[in-house]
Amino acid sequence: MRKILHIDMDAFYASVEQRDNPELRGKPVAVGGSRARGVVAAASYEARTFGVKSAMPSAIAARKCPELIFVRPRFEVYKSVSQQIREIFFAYTDLVEPLALDEAFLDVTENKQGITRATEIAREIRQRIFDETQLTASAGISINKFLAKVATDINKPNGQTLIHPSKVDAFTAHLEVERFFGVGKVTAEKLHRMGIHTGADLRKYSRPALVQMFGKSGSYYYHICRGIDDRPVRPDRIRKSVGAERTYSEDLAELSAQKSALKDIAEEVSKRMQKGSYQGKTITVKLRYSDFTTHTRSRSIDHFTDAEAEIYAIAIELLEAHPREQPFRLLGISVSNLDADRSSEGGQLTLDF
Repeated sequence: MRKILHIDMDAFYASVEQRDNPELRGKPVAVGGSRARGVVAAASYEARTFGVKSAMPSAIAARKCPELIFVRPRFEVYKSVSQQIREIFFAYTDLVEPLALDEAFLDVTENKQGITRATEIAREIRQRIFDETQLTASAGISINKFLAKVATDINKPNGQTLIHPSKVDAFTAHLEVERFFGVGKVTAEKLHRMGIHTGADLRKYSRPALVQMFGKSGSYYYHICRGIDDRPVRPDRIRKSVGAERTYSEDLAELSAQKSALKDIAEEVSKRMQKGSYQGKTITVKLRYSDFTTHTRSRSIDHFTDAEAEIYAIAIELLEAHPREQPFRLLGISVSNLDADRSSEGGQLTLDF
């Protein structure tokens, strides 16, 4: 068994904005978008009480919360704060797997501070984050990544939850199937039609039966409903794509405007790839209409590239091949199928929790 932590910052982008601007404290804040256009990147807890969520169209968010304050994102600031937080993590273990700027898995089975209890490590880390950044974080503690991540949401914000090894069986038995990784909306509906609503219901089926019903995923469902997740914390987690996208204040109707927009995006993607020493073979364009209908088109080439001109040229080909039925509100480019040699991000016993 291992001691795994999942640390997740509370409403990270919005909390940074409230920290840096006292006038925003205690008020509903949305980072990203505007009252009329765009998408909410993050919402403060005050905004969430009105039903405002990340990835929600700004216009809908404004209707749900008329007092909502929209703030432009400052990603360089968020990255800087994220680096501060990661330095705290590395004071306890080198086994840190970042999931995003605001969350990470840590394997503290053996830790640099020689602390026996994982709960104490989580508490120390959260306190250090607050002392050094004036921001709060929540934590989940358990024997694997799946359980630790689920635990984090139980006592948010500014809390932590332990799923002790002795409690895993009971916890997963009562967990709704929607909470299991890999169970999406369609699969959940299929399970519900079968009378399967919790982990206990899922355990009634044998592994062969689940494989017969769900293919390879059936074996995964068999293990995860029993709290079994053997994935290691990987500090060298492979990045799968590099991209950028833009939402425009006015829909782009003319092809010339769309091409100009894609040129700027291709330049940004190329800079990000070169900064991270990434190269890729598959270029994808993302096209979103004003009604939020979204399409993607991709093309793969026979060599790795990070060149702006090549990324832009392929993006234009993909754009021109797509029927422009109406103006676009959002355009994006991503490069995937990355060179594995270039795309690294990082560089047992009975447990006393």
